[in-house]
Amino acid sequence: MGLVQIAQHADDLGRASAFYADLLGAQPLATYDPPGLVFFDLDGVRLLLDRGAPSALHYLRVDDIDATVERLRASGVSVEAEPHVIFSHEDDTLGPADTDEWMAFVKDSEGNVVGLVEQRPRT
Repeated sequence: MGLVQIAQHADDLGRASAFYADLLGAQPLATYDPPGLVFFDLDGVRLLLDRGAPSALHYLRVDDIDATVERLRASGVSVEAEPHVIFSHEDDTLGPADTDEWMAFVKDSEGNVVGLVEQRPRT
């Protein structure tokens, strides 16, 4: 079994598409309006922006959480929680051993919270 798709609520598809294109650094794969659907590729998993979907909290892996948060802040995105260590991986159960898991939370253009995650070698 594997994850195929995550649906996220979007009232304004154009605004939400612009937000996620900027965040992900990629344009949508497909837009179907009507009925109001926009698809992005997240490394083989589809992110669906859908007027009819409920809000979902999803976490996106980023290479540099500090730079990502600052870039988003500079473009007017609301930062709900600054980058901080949320967990230290002693073994490989939930991530690479001897790393710290950093998270930050931002609000997308539709008011949904999005988690940003970076796993850094422990210092």
